[in-house]
Amino acid sequence: MTGNERRTQEEDALLLERQLCFPLYAAARQVTGAYAPYLKPLGLTYTQYLVMLVLWEEDGVTVGQICERLHLDSGTLTPLLKKLEAQGLVVRRRSGRDERKVLIALTPQGKEKKKDALGVPAAVGSCLALEPQEASALYRLLYKLLGKEEGS
Repeated sequence: MTGNERRTQEEDALLLERQLCFPLYAAARQVTGAYAPYLKPLGLTYTQYLVMLVLWEEDGVTVGQICERLHLDSGTLTPLLKKLEAQGLVVRRRSGRDERKVLIALTPQGKEKKKDALGVPAAVGSCLALEPQEASALYRLLYKLLGKEEGS
């Protein structure tokens, strides 16, 4: 834009630096990328790791419950669960009470994998350029943006 041309407020609103979505997107990519070197030895992708976190917290949940916790749709989750099953980490089975529901449970190998993952949060946390109180404030703001109480 030349010196005599002026942007309107509407045009200013389209500047990349004015978009809330961009730093969220870029930061999310940076944080998820920080997990890669710690998850690779575990044989897990970042999204598989998130599924395992849900299952380590509560084993034997439905696909729908995992979808809800991770803000994913079943079309995204199903192939991921199939890969975890092929790795011997989970089993999928129909609910005895409701045939429409598929339950996901950890195998002994999947439960054992938790021990290998114990150091991942601290290792990734040490890679981030945030003070503990900044990380805590960001955590609260992100959950607020998601319309949820912290971690619920």
